[in-house]
Amino acid sequence: MKMITLYCLLIAIISCQGNQQKDISSPKGYKMETPERFKVRESLQEISGIVYYKDEEHFMAINDEQGKVFQVGLRTKQPYPFWKFGKSGDYEEILNTGKQWIVLKSNGSLHFVNDLFTDTTSSTIYHFPKTGTGPKEFEAAYYDPARNSTIVICKNCEEDKKKKATSVYAFSMDSLQFSPEPVFSYPYADIPKLSGSPSKHFRPSAAAVHPIENKVYIVASINRLLVITDLSGKVLETHRLSSRDFNQPEGITFAPNGDMYISNEGDEEHTADILKYKYHPQP
Repeated sequence: MKMITLYCLLIAIISCQGNQQKDISSPKGYKMETPERFKVRESLQEISGIVYYKDEEHFMAINDEQGKVFQVGLRTKQPYPFWKFGKSGDYEEILNTGKQWIVLKSNGSLHFVNDLFTDTTSSTIYHFPKTGTGPKEFEAAYYDPARNSTIVICKNCEEDKKKKATSVYAFSMDSLQFSPEPVFSYPYADIPKLSGSPSKHFRPSAAAVHPIENKVYIVASINRLLVITDLSGKVLETHRLSSRDFNQPEGITFAPNGDMYISNEGDEEHTADILKYKYHPQP
């Protein structure tokens, strides 16, 4: 009897996984089922943010334990050069505004990296203000040139649970201050595939603006989703990510031609990697 019960359970699990794989979809211009995979070195097994810079030999990346910015060549066999900007900590995202390199810490503080690529690299810290109620955790951020603001997205903010929406804050590059209240939010009801994800809350882990479409691509590792929005926060598309390719997606970036790169953090069973998806513009 126990064997029959175990067999039925196994069949149910396999069936569930098969249904999830069938639900995998791709944004227009991409084929999510055929990535090009690049393994990353041991120093970046906990890779938590990436930025395409110049070419595929000049990705800039961080891990979530050290205050270092690494230069990653996708095909290099050499150790990654790095520049230390701060103390060890829980760093989650890196972005480039065109004028400034910025690293996001999980508590919402922004580290403006000074003199990157030199022997005197340091950082200036702008702390997230104590707003609302309860703790806040952040992993995703992007630069919005129209607002001239760095946009930071809640991953786990206590007050969002009652609102059933994920809050988004703005840091003005003019005033160098955070907005006291969210500039917009992503209602859970607007994300159709959220209900079938491992978490009922939308928990973004990385974000980047598409250089051609001017849309925001948001990766949610816990939800195993790719959510696409406009710059005002309107959800446009939601795509489920394959568990085969996405063990723990924590970073996303684009080349100027639209090629998309998503990084996966490693663990005891998986090696960290960066997946490349070529962009095919739609007529």
